[in-house]
Amino acid sequence: MAYVKIAEVAEKMNLLNLTPEIDVSRRKVRQSEVNRPALELTGYFDHFAAGRIQLIGLVEHSYIDQMSEEDKRKIFTKLFSLDVPMVIFTRDLQPDALILELAHSMGMPMYLTSQATSPFMAEMLRWLNVKLAPCISVHGVLVDVYGIGLLLTGDSGIGKSEAALELIKRGHRLVSDDVVEIRRVSEVTLIGSAPEITKHFIELRGIGIIDVKTLYGVCSVRESQSIDLEIHLEEWDKNREYDRLGLEDSFSEYLGNKVICHRVPVRPGRNVAIICESAAANHRQKLMGYNAAQELYQRFQKNLMRSREEREDEED
Repeated sequence: MAYVKIAEVAEKMNLLNLTPEIDVSRRKVRQSEVNRPALELTGYFDHFAAGRIQLIGLVEHSYIDQMSEEDKRKIFTKLFSLDVPMVIFTRDLQPDALILELAHSMGMPMYLTSQATSPFMAEMLRWLNVKLAPCISVHGVLVDVYGIGLLLTGDSGIGKSEAALELIKRGHRLVSDDVVEIRRVSEVTLIGSAPEITKHFIELRGIGIIDVKTLYGVCSVRESQSIDLEIHLEEWDKNREYDRLGLEDSFSEYLGNKVICHRVPVRPGRNVAIICESAAANHRQKLMGYNAAQELYQRFQKNLMRSREEREDEED
């Protein structure tokens, strides 16, 4: 099961550690949701989401200030005894001495941020959703072409890396070569990234490994990208019928999400990079409401109807 160490959370969200003497090396966050304790502060812990990061904002802090010392001790002893990964106070609202004492004695990590609660919570959720999303690795190349995440797949040696290199030379950006880590961050969105060890590298048979970031600059790479379109490269088969109009979409499925997939035959003389670039531009145009294949079909239908009407007029 995916997890994030709370030290990584603290570094990413720029948190101040209020309990630096507590060892957090084994503490992990496994849930992407964040909880703001409300009824729990009154003593109601049924259905408590203990596995989530607990966030104390202005409302919660104001309520805590009105609690008696006895109630504070009782409530926070119960809260800290559960499987809570960490507690974060927002708006620079410091916990009082009793809560800090309990945190130290029970080994509960506590952190502080100066950010307002709602925007901090939104950013935390966005980041955790990506980090803890279901993940698979696929053999392919991911390139950002005109803002469209283009996943190139196909048999080894078919020319995926060469096509990606040509796209990079044409001003587009590499996300990952050879292995793409795909995360399902929502029911409609897949995010692709590179494994840390191969980030920014491309393997070219006969040449070896090249560092795209070093050769072509920081504008030629990016860390992650949504996967919007798949181009599956395959050897040209003269006995096979290939789609020539594109009226109906075909799909691939990753982690339960569907991605539009075009099967592109490869043979000498076909510039795969330009084909991929055109496919990305055409996909973007479809997202903006214009479909060239449907436009051609409608023109054909109108022309057919016009010819039929003219023929009927001649017969009359």
